Amino acid sequence: MQNRFSFPVSEPSATAAESGVSGRRRSGDVYETLRSAILSGEIRPNEPLIEADIAAALAVSRTPVREALQRLAVEQLILPRKRGWAVREITALEAGENSEVRAALEGYAARLAAERATETEIAAAAAVHARRLAIDPADDAARVETNREFHRVIVDAARNGRLRDAILRSGRFYFNGSVARMTSPEEFRLSNEDHALILAALRARDGDRAEHAMRGHIMRTFHIFRKLAYPSPDASSLAPLHATSGEGA
Repeated sequence: MQNRFSFPVSEPSATAAESGVSGRRRSGDVYETLRSAILSGEIRPNEPLIEADIAAALAVSRTPVREALQRLAVEQLILPRKRGWAVREITALEAGENSEVRAALEGYAARLAAERATETEIAAAAAVHARRLAIDPADDAARVETNREFHRVIVDAARNGRLRDAILRSGRFYFNGSVARMTSPEEFRLSNEDHALILAALRARDGDRAEHAMRGHIMRTFHIFRKLAYPSPDASSLAPLHATSGEGA
C-alpha cells in the first residue's frame, strides 16, 4: 500500500501482539508519531488526516488513531473537517505569544537545571553543544536534532515533571527542517553562541544567568525567523505561520 504520509509505514509487530501491548500504550505511540510529524512540518497545515488512512499507514486499528487525534485536537494542533481532521494553521501572532510562554517556561527550567543538574547532565549538554559546533551549517537535519537534544537535556535536568509537561504542551512551534533552510549560517553561529552562554551559566551554577540566557535565546531566534518569514509588519499578525519559533524553540 502506498503511504501518503511522510512517516514510514509500520509493519505489524508479532512481539507486541504476543505480549499484549495495551491500547493506551498503542494510542500513545500513534499520538507521538503524529505529533512529531506535525511539529516537524512533515504533515503540513490543512493536510487532511483520515482515521482509516492513518491506521493503515501505522498498522494499527482505528481506535488508537481516534484517541490520538482527539488528544491533538485538545492541543489545538488539528481541527475537525467535513471528513476527518486537518492540521491547523498557526498565525504569526500566535507563534509570538507561544514563544513568550516558552521563554518563561524554558527560562525557569534553565534556572532549575543550573541548581539541580548533576555534573553528568551538564557534561551531556556540553557534549551536544560540541557536536553542534562541528556540524555543517547546511546539514538541516543535524541542526534540528542537536538543537532539540540540547534543550531536552536542560529541561530534563530541571527535574520537574509538571514543568516538562507544560513545555511539551506549549511546544507547537519547533525549529524544523523547513525553518533550518530559511536561516543563514550566521544565524546558526548566533544560536551556538546563545547555547554557549546557557552552558556557561549551568557550569557556574548561576540560575539568574541561565534563565536570562535561555529567555533571550528563545525570543531572539523567534524574532529572526519572524523577520525572515514575514517582512511586512502588517502581515505578521495575520499570516499563517506553521511550527516554528526559531532555533531556540
